Amino acid sequence: MAFGSSPNVSIRPVEPLRQAEKSKEGPAAPGALAVDARGVSLTFQTSDGEVQALANVNLQVGAGDFVSFIGPSGCGKTTLLRVIADLEHPTAGTILVNGVSPGEARRQRHYGYIFQAPALYPWRTIERNVMLPLEIMGFDANERRARMEEYLKLVNLSGFERKFPWQLSGGMQQRASIARALSFDPALLLMDEPFGALDEIVRDHLNEQLLRLWDQTRKTVVFVTHSIPEAVFLSTKIVVMSPRPGRIIDVIACDFPRDRTLEIRETPEFIKVAQHVRSGLRSGHSYDE
Repeated sequence: MAFGSSPNVSIRPVEPLRQAEKSKEGPAAPGALAVDARGVSLTFQTSDGEVQALANVNLQVGAGDFVSFIGPSGCGKTTLLRVIADLEHPTAGTILVNGVSPGEARRQRHYGYIFQAPALYPWRTIERNVMLPLEIMGFDANERRARMEEYLKLVNLSGFERKFPWQLSGGMQQRASIARALSFDPALLLMDEPFGALDEIVRDHLNEQLLRLWDQTRKTVVFVTHSIPEAVFLSTKIVVMSPRPGRIIDVIACDFPRDRTLEIRETPEFIKVAQHVRSGLRSGHSYDE
């Protein structure tokens, strides 16, 4: 069963469990900037020469925002997400994550990263995959197990703790990766098309449940998507990117209530924002590739 593959499956917000040890420099306070990128460019060196992936990106993400990156394939959405996560390093410009460098934010465990693929270790059971970051961070055994059980319950995987990844469907593996990312209660979630492989009905349901989880936890979310309806429904801001080299050509506000439901997609206000996003994509020649 995929993550929420039935309308009866939900992402149930829970109160964060107590952390065994807090970082001396905690996450950004409400109203602060979770991400502050100024003049960020990135050029890859390849055997065929230089490839410019990002060009002069300026972006501010407020703490508690839900920000979606949208644009054509190859425009640098995932590259920008990886720069925030310290998985890629800009060749020009500066970037701060919760007021510190991406490297320091990574060391202080300020964010959880959810990849397009589950990226689970095949030789570890699901419970041991979920507990892996907690082991690295030094949580004691009782705390690790309590968090593992709570977050597997959150994504409806209770009872699958002793299974190996290869014994689960791709959707269930992705649910386990989401539990792993949430297990240490990061202030920032970086999500790279986590629902991209799911059918439209399941994806709609998960969008609604993810929105409720975000509203409950007040986390900052940076979300990569190719779907205009998904971006408009989930986001407080939509970052429209151009084809390579990736540039930000528009930042569109979505001033919908935090408790919005799927029915809002039929309203004139929703359709107007979706048209704004589509217009931005077209003006950036996003459909020429």
